[in-house]
Amino acid sequence: MLRWVLMFAALLTACPATAAVPETPVVLLTVDGAISPATADYAVRGLHKAADRGATLIVIQLDTPGGLDTSMRRLLKEILVSPVPVATFVGPRGARAASAGTFIIYASHIAAMAPATNLGAASPVRIGGAAGEPARTQEKKRGGKSAAKDGKSQDKESEEAPSADTMTRKATHDAAAYIRSLAQLRGRNAEWAERAVREAVSLSAEDALKLKVIDLIADDVPDLLKKIDGRNVTVQGVERKLETAGAETVTIAPDWRVELLAVIANPSVALILMMVGIYGLLFEFSNPGFVAPGVIGGICLLLASYAFQLLPINYAGVGLILLGMAFLVAEAFVPSFGALGIGGAVALVFGSVILIDPEAAGSYAVPVSFSVALGVASAAIVFLTAFLALKARRRPVVSGREDMLGASGEAIEDFESEGWARVRGEQWRVTSSAPLTRGQSLRVTGIDGLTLRVVPANSSRGEAQ
Repeated sequence: MLRWVLMFAALLTACPATAAVPETPVVLLTVDGAISPATADYAVRGLHKAADRGATLIVIQLDTPGGLDTSMRRLLKEILVSPVPVATFVGPRGARAASAGTFIIYASHIAAMAPATNLGAASPVRIGGAAGEPARTQEKKRGGKSAAKDGKSQDKESEEAPSADTMTRKATHDAAAYIRSLAQLRGRNAEWAERAVREAVSLSAEDALKLKVIDLIADDVPDLLKKIDGRNVTVQGVERKLETAGAETVTIAPDWRVELLAVIANPSVALILMMVGIYGLLFEFSNPGFVAPGVIGGICLLLASYAFQLLPINYAGVGLILLGMAFLVAEAFVPSFGALGIGGAVALVFGSVILIDPEAAGSYAVPVSFSVALGVASAAIVFLTAFLALKARRRPVVSGREDMLGASGEAIEDFESEGWARVRGEQWRVTSSAPLTRGQSLRVTGIDGLTLRVVPANSSRGEAQ
């Protein structure tokens, strides 16, 4: 009997041990594409949801060419203050973490990459191209010959080439100092991080591991969770041991709000929404009662305003766009011989180009080709409208008071001086200086209110109103 009691007690004590697996989940966020306001909103809300669920780890699977500086910094701030450790994984194979993606790698508690991936090229990029020329490398100094020894890079730290202007130098120095501070915080290669900003250099996954830019290489997310199990990380000054082996992975996918935000927060789409909104309201105000143009215009204008609130807008660009649209509309009403229309198109193009603040935009801006096409299309529509209006003005009058003068008709009754006649298929009260008989042809010579003055059609006598 005692033996059975002991066995039962052993089973009771063994049950909790068999259930000793991580109960807190690993939250997976997928960032695929440019770092935009929509991307930042999705990632930040995902970090908050993971903290609310008590997640043991947040994995950001990253594949990005870069993006908006303001959106990147918003995401980095959330990663730095996150109560849950964040692991950024550049994957799957073939992915990249360029520009803003490199900053995210350096800000994360754990940095990992899949084979056949790369990171780097973190120089600030303006609308017209790179922020500045890369520094001259040792390879160029040696006539292109390789100086690599023992697996070390053939390029050494060199002085930064002269930048194009003060704004370029300002953006470059600011980004270099920022990524260096992130590298020092996470204990990663600060020298190479600064070179990635100043010289736009890049690394493969294997080279990044050798230079201590990343912590490890993993084939996929499950492999990553296996390799970091038991690793210690510092979160908000407190050292924490990761328990990711066997942990449940919960994926938070972008919802409809993020998808909508990704569309309307695109600078080109926001610009189109603003123009549609303004034109729609102008059409409604000039033709009251159509309703649809006003409704569509109001919705588009509000959506554009929301998008501009998310983007680093240059208000000089907005002013030029509004001025250009005002000139284009005025061209249809003021005889300026094309001066207003051409000036409006030029203002619209320049306003579109400088619409996004170049210091904060990176490569996330309105393309110049799109701006030119938009300006040309707007000018073409205005000039076409003016041409059609001028052509219609030269056509003969087909209705109204002027059209009735000289019109032919016939009397529908006999009368001496006043009676009824049919003119243009309608019955009119008419007065005549000569007697008319039923069916006799007549000609309109004038109008008195709703009464026509007529004469017999064969009469050479005529009057004018």
